[in-house]
Amino acid sequence: MNPMAFLGLKNDIDKFKKNHPKFVQFTKAFTKAGLQEGTIMECKVITPDGQELQANIKITADDLELLEKLKNLRQEM
Repeated sequence: MNPMAFLGLKNDIDKFKKNHPKFVQFTKAFTKAGLQEGTIMECKVITPDGQELQANIKITADDLELLEKLKNLRQEM
């Protein structure tokens, strides 16, 4: 990865954390709870015009591996 792009991504992540502190607290809470294979994560989006979109995923072993890699990458930032 281009080091400048990596630095830009870090800045974007820091801005996201500042703009959405409750989301950051939420992710820390479910991380501490220990995601396990078979856990279901659900996401709901409500657009400004009131349209609702909803989806869920069942966590797999591959998902847990990806999350661990992302966690390790975050620690390097």
